[in-house]
Amino acid sequence: MSDPLEQIIRLLRPRAVFSKGISGSGEWAVRYPAFGHPGFCAMTLGSCLLAVDGEAEILLEEGDFVLLPATPAFTMSTLNTVGRRVEAGRIAEAGIEVRHGRQRGPAEMRQFGGYFTFESPDAFLLVTLLPRLIHIRGAPRLPQLVRLVGDEAERDDIGRTMILERLIEILLIEALRSVSGATLQPGLLRGLADDRVVVALRLMHGDVERSWTANELAREVGMSRSAFFDRFSRTVGMTPMDYLLRWRMALAKSLLRAGTLTIEDVAARIGYGSASTFSTAFRRHVGQPPGRFMRSLHLPEHTGTSSAP
Repeated sequence: MSDPLEQIIRLLRPRAVFSKGISGSGEWAVRYPAFGHPGFCAMTLGSCLLAVDGEAEILLEEGDFVLLPATPAFTMSTLNTVGRRVEAGRIAEAGIEVRHGRQRGPAEMRQFGGYFTFESPDAFLLVTLLPRLIHIRGAPRLPQLVRLVGDEAERDDIGRTMILERLIEILLIEALRSVSGATLQPGLLRGLADDRVVVALRLMHGDVERSWTANELAREVGMSRSAFFDRFSRTVGMTPMDYLLRWRMALAKSLLRAGTLTIEDVAARIGYGSASTFSTAFRRHVGQPPGRFMRSLHLPEHTGTSSAP
């Protein structure tokens, strides 16, 4: 069956990897502003505290992995920071290790991390389906993957960009599938961990052209409509039809951006019976009709015989 997580990551198109080492000694505290891009780090020595705005403070220890899909503001510090002045963090040059606290002597804390970007302009809509903070302990493959990303980022060799893109895709999938669904807030990962909801997600992603209804999906997963509707909404954080609309519009934008299909063809690809019906839904969701959306991207406007403006 279709893999919704893989499809979403492919649509996000992770690119432009930046990585660096971070170490610390003594007592220190560093505050970073909201960044927006996905950030990650693997603890390779010692421990520190991570306080992400809006989330409970967590202790990071050697072997831990953290992924922030949209990197809100956060503070990193040693365990004892009472009365300690908080320094302003800054993004350093790639490959140059950042040192916090005491500058001389051996490091007491060491981590390797960085960030990357999502090439998709619709990344925000898809990232909202993921947890704000992903903290994973006891998954040795993740620190290994982070180190591979760092090693490749420092090289200046043929195929570097492609290898980094593939490594980041693997890192994302490995991190997201390592999360325990029971501990998650409503969202895509919690839905994928639910044995009934995941069937509905796979059906919608695997046959997006079909005119799904909540009744049909409920029947496919073996539940009453009301029980399915309630379970999906509580687990994913939105109704089944809202999720399907969001996914269809993300696909539509990607297809329109490619500029190789008519509006009528795009409508058919994502389950709309006519270009006019699709155009109405697209305008309501995106704020402009598909033809104008294409023109705004400086793409040739391909319209079929019944395409709407």
